Formats: sequence, structure tokens, C-alpha cells
Amino acid sequence: MTISRPDVSIIPIHGKTPRIHDSAFVAPGCRIIGDVEIGPDASIWYNCVLRGDVSQIVIGARTNVQDGTVIHCDSPMPGAPNGFPTLIGEDVLIGHMAMIHGTVIHDRGFVGFAAQTMNGCVIEADGMLAAGALLAPNKRIPSRQLWSGRPATFMRDLDDRALAGLQLGVKHYVENAKHHRAAIDGQTES
Repeated sequence: MTISRPDVSIIPIHGKTPRIHDSAFVAPGCRIIGDVEIGPDASIWYNCVLRGDVSQIVIGARTNVQDGTVIHCDSPMPGAPNGFPTLIGEDVLIGHMAMIHGTVIHDRGFVGFAAQTMNGCVIEADGMLAAGALLAPNKRIPSRQLWSGRPATFMRDLDDRALAGLQLGVKHYVENAKHHRAAIDGQTES
């Protein structure tokens, strides 16, 4: 995708250029830097920073990264020869002002508003980190569990109703991104 708006920065570094699918939405104010891949129908909302300058960041299909979120990764280091890329699967919801660092989030994972993850963390499929929580380095949230607190600990198992609600959120963001893209491009909404 070629984004030529002056209010979005797409910056190559260290020979790596962001790769953004044509159907993805990147809102004004975003900074996308280096080895970043954004998949189909993903949405990166207003004033997010995705900085893949020292490792890789991948955002899967239909995943949304909400306003003000910062996503980074980490370089190789003793004990971590491959560093800590940030790999985010499909249909993931990431709430406003989250900070995701060197973390793997599997399909349908969830990170709440202002939550933080640190190097080596894993959120398994259908796992949830509550708003404001801090997931300490190398912690793993198992599938269908909600973790909360600072540091985050297990709160409860998630039922089918909770997980269905999250997927409604994914569908909402895919559709809403189309309306925002049209408004930004000066088109009339139907």
C-alpha cells in the first residue's frame, strides 16, 4: 500500500520498509517504521506508533490497533538470540493506548485499554489481558483466560459469550475502518 498523506509516516530503516496490505486502514497521525507487516483489513487507528527498527512487527488480518497504542520489539541479546519480535495474529483487538513490546499475541487475543505487555510474553488464542494490566516479562496467558492487575494474574476463565462479544468487536472495527477511510479520502458515506 502506498500512503502519501503528509500526516502518516511510513519510514524505511536498516533496509526494511513497512509492508501494508491495500485493504488495511492506517489513520492520520500514525508512524509505521521499519520491518512492519500489516495484513488485510487490519486497522491502525489515530496516533499509533509501530516501530520495527530492531526486530519484526506483524499485524494479522482484521486485527485492530486502537488509538495511541505503541508497538515495539527488541534486538537479539544474551538468552534471546533472535530478540523479541512482536507477532500479532488475526482478529485481535488491542485497546486504546496499549503498549505491546516483544510479545506474541495469537489469533483472537485481546489487550485492553492502557494495558502493557513486555518481552517474551505470549497471549494464546482467545486469551485476554484486562484494561490497565501489566503482563510481566515471559508470562503466558493461556487460551480462554482473563488476566488482570499490575502485575497481571489469572482472574477467571472466559465463556463462549465473552468470546463471541470480542469477535463482534473485530467485525465492528473492520466496518468502521471503511467509513473512516472514506471520510479521510473525502468521499460521501452511504
